[in-house]
Amino acid sequence: MSLYGLARPFLFALDPETAHRLTFFLLEKSFYSKSVPSAPVEVMGLRFPNPVGLAAGLDKDAEHIDALARMGFGFMEVGTVTPRAQPGNPKPRLFRLVERNALINRFGFNNVGVDEFLRNVERARFKGILGINIGKNADTPAERAVDDYAVGFEKVYSRASYITINISSPNTKNLRDLQQDENLQVLLSRISSLREKLAEKHGRRVPVALKIAPDLEDLQLQAIADAVRRHRVDAVIATNTSTGREGVEGLPHAQEAGGLSGAPIRSKSSEVLRKMHRHLKGEAALIGAGGILSGADAAEKRAAGADLVQLYTGLIYRGPELVGECVSAFRAK
Repeated sequence: MSLYGLARPFLFALDPETAHRLTFFLLEKSFYSKSVPSAPVEVMGLRFPNPVGLAAGLDKDAEHIDALARMGFGFMEVGTVTPRAQPGNPKPRLFRLVERNALINRFGFNNVGVDEFLRNVERARFKGILGINIGKNADTPAERAVDDYAVGFEKVYSRASYITINISSPNTKNLRDLQQDENLQVLLSRISSLREKLAEKHGRRVPVALKIAPDLEDLQLQAIADAVRRHRVDAVIATNTSTGREGVEGLPHAQEAGGLSGAPIRSKSSEVLRKMHRHLKGEAALIGAGGILSGADAAEKRAAGADLVQLYTGLIYRGPELVGECVSAFRAK
């Protein structure tokens, strides 16, 4: 049994957020380092040492970049960060559904704000590919949401290998409305124009990814794909957490508000990935996320069209060994 396998029963006896903080404390104090097979890929014009990354949400404040990088990830995504610090939703806001290898969270973009976040990024020694995931503050009116994304985008631009526009968390009121066609066009038009100015200023064009929900109909996905092409978005991350409860009905905590992640959303997320692959026809990269708890799950994402994959809930249930397992599965083709 792995070291994490031995520690998991103790961690799972604790409140989930307490366990989260303790795990980071132990990871920071340890000398843990894991080498994984080399599997370089080029996506979004970037060279990744392997296609398995850390999803946003695990390290919201970019405080643990170096410790997490020792797990062997090919890239890291940190955040979601908002222009101003905010506490997120009241606790408890994270729930385990152990019987189904799942989580429900309603964090609500709790973070230290973009200025402190960037100080954390600058302290990190990590020199690999770092994605920064940006969102809007909860108290920013819907009609000014685009302004929040523009502020975040401009501030993180010089420090990011790529920037993810998160419009798919279910835990910030009205955020998912930004996935609707007219709202999305306005947002991406603003970001596209801003990127051109920043690219000239900084001498490099930072790739942009769009993170979408798994709870979208095919017509909505087609509209998103059209917007992605029109505004030259480099990648789509499919997907965020789900508001659905298929596969967890009747379990303790299943009716808690928030986004469901883990094994129960794997198929739904993979289906969104397949549809986006069909709609985009290779004109943007695809990053598969949602329900990856084994190498076979990562291979499923690849078969559905993913160029890269990201892990979050799977790490909670499987530990660091999952990273290398997924890299090997990608290499096996």
